[in-house]
Amino acid sequence: MLFKIGFLSITVIDILDIALVSYIFYKVYEFIRGSMAARMMLGLLLILLLSVLADILNMAGSSWIFSNLKTVWVIAFVIIFQPEFRRLLLYIGQNPVLQKLVHVETPRFIEEVISTVMDLSRKNFGALIVLLRDTGIKSIIETGIPINARVSKPLLLSIFNPRSPLHDGAVIIQGDVILAAKCQLPLTQNPKLDPTLGMRHRAALGLSEQTDAIVLVVSEETGMISMAETGVLTRGLTEESLRKRLNEAFAPKIEKKKMFSESLSWGEEA
Repeated sequence: MLFKIGFLSITVIDILDIALVSYIFYKVYEFIRGSMAARMMLGLLLILLLSVLADILNMAGSSWIFSNLKTVWVIAFVIIFQPEFRRLLLYIGQNPVLQKLVHVETPRFIEEVISTVMDLSRKNFGALIVLLRDTGIKSIIETGIPINARVSKPLLLSIFNPRSPLHDGAVIIQGDVILAAKCQLPLTQNPKLDPTLGMRHRAALGLSEQTDAIVLVVSEETGMISMAETGVLTRGLTEESLRKRLNEAFAPKIEKKKMFSESLSWGEEA
């Protein structure tokens, strides 16, 4: 026991419990802040507060109404804001600590993106694809059209079809979910940049300079595939080199395991 407040005994476990609950509430609030879900959460908390007050004051009628309304509100909250819950679970799952504790196979979306990019390259369809990692870009996502759909090659091809109203701009992908399309990215201000580079490449570099996101570019003129990461643009990627770069970025354990097994095989052969 650390200390007492009246008849309550406060222990180390109590302090840790309060700290953990406070941290969870803070992270959830930080995640939904500024969205419709935040206002819904405040409404739900208000109903919960009124329900508690009605119980304390023995207001039977009000207590019955708030109890039923509270149940309906929670169900409606879960149904209406299913995309936010999916994004929250995805955000939690991408935590570096969890990824170190749990062995993660190569994400499915990598192969979907690679297949899409190669198809777009062959057709000379311009494309700009942002693959998020740890840094959030909520303000940029809000400039586009919400999609909130699972990553798939047919969907990406339809978005970047020149006849599609969504093809002009960037697609934002987080994990296995396409968050938005037709998003506007910040342009790089690098004065030493190759003047022949177009707006897509400048936008890709601009975002990669400000965040840890990986941005893929398919040139509309040449079909060349480029990748921007930490302010560096790599051009002329092949399918294999692109797969290697994405696996290193999103599934590092797979690469390490492969390198380790290859070194063992080399040792046995020697």
